[in-house]
Amino acid sequence: MKYAIIAAGEGSRLAAEGIDSPKPLVTVGGDMLVDRLIKIFMDNDAEEIVIICNDLTTLVSRHLLDIQQNGLKGRPIPLRFVVKSTPSSMHSFYEISRYLSDGPFCLTTVDTIFRPEEFKAYIEALKNAIENGSDGLMGVTDYVDDEKPLYVDVDDNEKIVGFLDKSDSCRFISGGIYGLTPRSITTLHACIDRGESRMRNFQRALIADGLELKAYKFSKVLDIDHASDIQKAEEFLSNSTIARKGS
Repeated sequence: MKYAIIAAGEGSRLAAEGIDSPKPLVTVGGDMLVDRLIKIFMDNDAEEIVIICNDLTTLVSRHLLDIQQNGLKGRPIPLRFVVKSTPSSMHSFYEISRYLSDGPFCLTTVDTIFRPEEFKAYIEALKNAIENGSDGLMGVTDYVDDEKPLYVDVDDNEKIVGFLDKSDSCRFISGGIYGLTPRSITTLHACIDRGESRMRNFQRALIADGLELKAYKFSKVLDIDHASDIQKAEEFLSNSTIARKGS
């Protein structure tokens, strides 16, 4: 399976709060965010990893080039990356979509923090869902710590029936983990042609186009939007490690 990472955001909120590193290079749990995802994806049989970063700094692109040429800590990485600034995450997805059109793939943003063991189970569930005719499996969580969460409405069989900006009844919010088939790329291109932006609008379009999406629950998914989120992520991963050792 192919994996993709959107790492093209400016990280302006982190910079305003004194974090000098570009977001992909922020360290959490002993690894840079982008390296952490690459390692997890490789542990889940990545055929290729496709990343888009912005052109506002060369720090990220130089780091990715080093990984492409020399591997990550001695491990060869099948990495392809695109350097381009875009107006939204959906446009970033569009810029790398040409490399994701030949089979199922999993896409995340660079600052998505989750437990690796949960992700491994999710990938197995994604493969099974696609084999059984689904068009995608979306990572969701009932842990809400987001300024503008996207609520995910599901039926009794965990089939997604809507994506909502506001809700008093939805159990889940989007975790920013997208497991999809190439059929989704057609919807993505139509969104771009209509002048739309934002990943939440793309997700709504998937439902409108009749794609069957299922929800997969993660116990917790965090994003790194503020400096305080780094400490939250450190504690989350530290507690996860302690729990694994104690089990």
